[in-house]
Amino acid sequence: MRRRARSLLLALVVSAPATAAALPSPGEVRAAHPASEAQLLDRHGVVLDSRRQNAEVRRSDWVPLSALSRPLLDTVITVEDQRFWQHAGVDWWAIAAALRDTLRGYPRGASTIDMQLAALLDPTLRARRGGRKLWQKWRQAQAGRALAGAWSKPEILEAYLNLASYRGELAGIGAASHRLFGKAPAALDRTDALLLSAMLGQPNASPAALSARACRLAVRLPTPVACSALQARARDLSQGTVEASPSEAPQLAARLLRTGGETVTSTLDGRLQAVAREALQRQLRELAPRHVSDGAVLVVDNASAEVLAYVGNGAPLSSARFVDGVRARRQAGSTLKPFLYELAIETRRLNAASILEDSPLSVVKAGGAYEPRNYSEAFRGRVSLRSALAGSLNVPAVRTLMLLNPERFVGHLRQLGFALAHDGEYYGEALALGSPEVSLWELVAAYRTLASGGVYAPLRVRPEEPLQATPALQPAASFIVGDLLADRASRSATFGLESPLALPFWAAVKTGTSKEMRDNWCIGYTSRYTVGVWVGNFDGTPMWEVSGLSGAAPIWAEVMQALHASEPGRPPLPPAGLERRAVRFADALEPPREEWFLGGTETAEVRPAPVDDTSARIVAPANGSILVLDPDIPPAHQRIFPTMSPPRAGLSWQLNGKPLAAGRSWAPRPGRHQLTLVNAAGVVIDRTQFVVRGDDRLSPAPTE
Repeated sequence: MRRRARSLLLALVVSAPATAAALPSPGEVRAAHPASEAQLLDRHGVVLDSRRQNAEVRRSDWVPLSALSRPLLDTVITVEDQRFWQHAGVDWWAIAAALRDTLRGYPRGASTIDMQLAALLDPTLRARRGGRKLWQKWRQAQAGRALAGAWSKPEILEAYLNLASYRGELAGIGAASHRLFGKAPAALDRTDALLLSAMLGQPNASPAALSARACRLAVRLPTPVACSALQARARDLSQGTVEASPSEAPQLAARLLRTGGETVTSTLDGRLQAVAREALQRQLRELAPRHVSDGAVLVVDNASAEVLAYVGNGAPLSSARFVDGVRARRQAGSTLKPFLYELAIETRRLNAASILEDSPLSVVKAGGAYEPRNYSEAFRGRVSLRSALAGSLNVPAVRTLMLLNPERFVGHLRQLGFALAHDGEYYGEALALGSPEVSLWELVAAYRTLASGGVYAPLRVRPEEPLQATPALQPAASFIVGDLLADRASRSATFGLESPLALPFWAAVKTGTSKEMRDNWCIGYTSRYTVGVWVGNFDGTPMWEVSGLSGAAPIWAEVMQALHASEPGRPPLPPAGLERRAVRFADALEPPREEWFLGGTETAEVRPAPVDDTSARIVAPANGSILVLDPDIPPAHQRIFPTMSPPRAGLSWQLNGKPLAAGRSWAPRPGRHQLTLVNAAGVVIDRTQFVVRGDDRLSPAPTE
């Protein structure tokens, strides 16, 4: 005890005025202690997300003295340094009292707030196991006097409260206030202040020890606080932190936030972000019985290309809450068809009234025959381009791609921002049906290009990013495609008149479903906004009977209606270079209507080309194919159905030189076969040879 007293006395004697030359300024201290978390703000300055960058400490933004409650300031000064406002860094009366008490066997410290701040700024002044050494006490007193000479008292108190450790990893009054009490520092009451003051001496004390120390300190206050209140509040602290960091846009925050303390303002609208997130979560709950776990939503302002909502997944319902569904690459499905038809219209190969063949098609490839089918598994014969796109028919899209060339279409898509991994030869005709993997980010940017008269611009998530607009599509062709995508009547043959796609105002929209129902999309736009939705599973497993109409479209519709709650979407104005003409379809192929045409492509009547028997070809079985019988299925139950394309009336089939029986199918027999397609005059239109293999119990068929 006497040794400690001598140390205190020596510190008192040798403490001399210190120079402030080496002291940091208050501004330098603030800069050296940034918040541990970076914050993402929406366009209105509201905190959307907070991402921790410092794993060792949790510290909030620096809290100015003016933002601290009066009960907190009064309590800390009363408990820690009663003559804080009067002394010059060292409290001689406190040192004398500490010396007296130490000599009596009740040791206590005499460090002022100034001296404690000096120890927080200089690690060499901090107490180690066994207490501070004599030279540390001397230096701490010297540093405290230097601080008092260079800083103002409010600056010292502010820095002390912002640098002190309170509990666990919490550093600074801002983090302690929000995390422990769920309050802003300005709202702290006297009970909170007493517990925080007790933590300054023992940050990691148990709730019981903390409340006991707070009770001892409470008697120093002019108006003591009941110990029962302190004990109850201390027990609440043991249950963990009260306030968690906001997490409204975690995937975007992960992309934009890099260093602790930074505040990044985004283009997002917090209100709309919440609408999109809640719509996605609501639909995921509905779809959960159909094996659907994940989804994403992206909303963009057409004029500025600014992202207004960025929902990367449906957490907490998502199967992988850290995956960013906006940037993840998935199979596109039918969402690329509008750009295929835009290219066909732009290059004047087709117009909205052009007749396309929706009939069985087989494209022979080195690896076998590619035979596209419609989603409904039915064919509609001859249809207009308008009906083909509005109804999302697959075979007309493949025929259109064959007219244009896959490589040319790949180049067209890359102009729209799609980072396709392969060339047109790799994708082949399946490119028309969305075989490439794309992201929701790319799709929304491309559809926004249609909405913006063909002008492409990279999407923006920060207001300071420049708008980089580039013409990518022909304005008139883009307008026509939008008119097709907004055609509720033409869409009804596939989707019905009443569906989530039918909004009470003008909107162009396209759905898409990938192979085996692994993904479905709904992307659409009005004159002001573009909204894209993806629904599926991040692990790639198929959904159960979920299409774009039943999966993604309800989310799209809800977000669109929220966007236009005060002002409905309006049809865009037609650009220059368009003609609107009444069109009549021969043979009542489709009802008469008005159509938009590029100047020079308009027509008053659409008449399909005369039927040419010689144009028909056998597409199945393909020439040279080998068919194998399944030994586990009775032979009478195995059938072969020949198929021609395009279908032509008046043609008949012959198998091995003999007319094919009614029903146009037969039970295959092992051996070599020849299938012939002939017209009414007996002229052979096409022939194909194939082989059937089976087990030896089946008698071989004759070969001719």
